[in-house]
Amino acid sequence: MTPQNRTLTEADALDGLRDALGPLKDREQVAQRLLDASARHSFDPDEELDWDAPFEEGKWFWPPELVSLYGTPLWKRMSEEQRIALSRHEAAALASLGIWFELILMQLLVRHVYDKAATSAHVRYALTEIEDECRHSRMFARVITRGGTPWYPVSRAHQQLGRLFKTVSTTPGSFTATLLGEEVLDWMQRLTFPDERVQPLIRGVTRIHVVEEARHVRYAREELRRQMVTAPKWSREFTRITSGEFARVFSVAFVNPEVYPNVGLDEREAVAQVRASGHRRDVMQQGARRLTEFLDDIGVLRGVGRRLWKSSGLLA
Repeated sequence: MTPQNRTLTEADALDGLRDALGPLKDREQVAQRLLDASARHSFDPDEELDWDAPFEEGKWFWPPELVSLYGTPLWKRMSEEQRIALSRHEAAALASLGIWFELILMQLLVRHVYDKAATSAHVRYALTEIEDECRHSRMFARVITRGGTPWYPVSRAHQQLGRLFKTVSTTPGSFTATLLGEEVLDWMQRLTFPDERVQPLIRGVTRIHVVEEARHVRYAREELRRQMVTAPKWSREFTRITSGEFARVFSVAFVNPEVYPNVGLDEREAVAQVRASGHRRDVMQQGARRLTEFLDDIGVLRGVGRRLWKSSGLLA
């Protein structure tokens, strides 16, 4: 076969392309490995978890160190019962945030594969991930109901910003936002599922989510690396700005102020103390550190975008 009539494969197109992390990986090979892992390690939360078991007295619904008010003057005045109640409501608020985010993610994934070959491993894995996210959203909704708390939607302003983001986001911007939503919560959940102070049901939910989200993170990271090398310059610049703005929205949405009056606290006082909390700032930056280091390596955290990420509080 002569060079003139040889079919150009993805491996050919990527030959020699690399970023700060090394050569770009073949999209199909990555997707096939993730499909194989999905076949081995996927879970049905309705069957895996004991939803009827009573909650254990004195156990937390989220590790206390990850509760927003931990270490503040208000926390020191709260009773142990009130602290545990706050952990229950904050776990529900995070589950609510997770549903909002996963609904955005599923739409972005559908848009990403809309014009790609449905027979490719890359598209088949995207559809598999959407299936995972549907189960996760149902699981989060069920754990909210089981905990006896309200559903905590994000603010109306953030709902509208989510709609705007879905409309204007570039492909690399979509995958950057995907990683932001997945990796901070994943860091927290990796601390939660082995913690014997936490309710068994919550530990089970976080264990399932951590195992399955690891594949989603790998898929998004590899695709984002590719996009930040191959996308047009305007798209990469736009991604830096929109991802920084999404980081600002996400960091605010991570604490829903409606939880505080529901456990007998003054909302304004609680919000002020969370904003002033050095511990809380450290928690959020630790949760985002692995992600921000990766984004820095591949060129996302530059210029205006970097300043926006710093103003979000997720980047030191």
